[in-house]
Amino acid sequence: MVARNLPITLLFLFSSLFAMAVGLEMKNSTNYPIVVSTWPFLEAVRAAWRAVDSGLSAVDAVVEGCSACEDLRCDGTVGPGGSPDENGETTIDALVMDGMTMEVGAVAAMRYVKDGIRAARLLMQHTKHTLLVGEKASAFAISMGLPGPIDLSSPESKEKWTKWREDSCQPNFWKNVVPADSCGPYQPTDNTGLTNGACSKASIFGSIEYRSSLFGLRSHDTISMAVIDKVGHIAVGTSTNGATFKIPGRVGDGPIAGSSAYADDEVGACGATGDGDIMMRFLPCYQVVESMRLGMEPKLAAKDAISRIARKFPDFVGAVIAIDKKGAHAGACHGWTFQYSVRSSDMDDVEVFTVLP
Repeated sequence: MVARNLPITLLFLFSSLFAMAVGLEMKNSTNYPIVVSTWPFLEAVRAAWRAVDSGLSAVDAVVEGCSACEDLRCDGTVGPGGSPDENGETTIDALVMDGMTMEVGAVAAMRYVKDGIRAARLLMQHTKHTLLVGEKASAFAISMGLPGPIDLSSPESKEKWTKWREDSCQPNFWKNVVPADSCGPYQPTDNTGLTNGACSKASIFGSIEYRSSLFGLRSHDTISMAVIDKVGHIAVGTSTNGATFKIPGRVGDGPIAGSSAYADDEVGACGATGDGDIMMRFLPCYQVVESMRLGMEPKLAAKDAISRIARKFPDFVGAVIAIDKKGAHAGACHGWTFQYSVRSSDMDDVEVFTVLP
């Protein structure tokens, strides 16, 4: 009855104001474009932001951001010239995932090519595969136009490796073995600590060792980046040169979809860093995204994924970032204090968030 007595002009005015209010609420309920990355890798986030803010896709922005980190050798653990393996060689692991198509491109233990994230993107663009490894990944990347073969070592990585050798190759990732000398080669032991039926004069490497002594802020890091572009599409990317003094051929969680990173336009994304050998057994980023799919907010989803690992491995170190499809973000960690970086349209520059274990 009230509506019938109102003049048509007032009804139109009320309708217009209601539509404006609903539109404002919908606009304020989203926060993208946005870039979120593990660690205070500020220049990498700025590079991704410049790309996505100019209208490039989420995938393009992730590639630009991770590539900048590779060029800058972020923390000495991303890109060439960083963490050497037991032989003193640096290799690259990288991944890119498109949350709209669910396509993934990844390379692992790639030698002689410095551009990990671009190699992963080329694999996603030009093949029907998901993962290439080792020298075959290198050959593919070079055939697609990336520079190589080149030596991925640096004076810093060579010096680090030399000092490690001088310190009897400790710490390392072996267990339940007997070294022929302080730096191997290694032979397995039986349950009594014997090898080849005789007592060894060499010390036996046991299996009990705190993993925090192997993984720290300067021994292993991954850039794991998530981007939501201007139209709401989501992509993630990772790049790392892996664990310092790893056994040659080791692949961590960096190129494993669902572990180091995961994205789905319908839900959101996740990135991870830390002890990849442990974390990849739990696929924490897949867990985060699926928890958000079921209605969990990013903070709770991140904490839940980390707690699942900590219950089984209380001495592991690691962290995840979670971002939902509207741009809400959070982090969770265990075993260290973690920081992640964010840039969005309501920020003047990159902001760093600190997460306590």
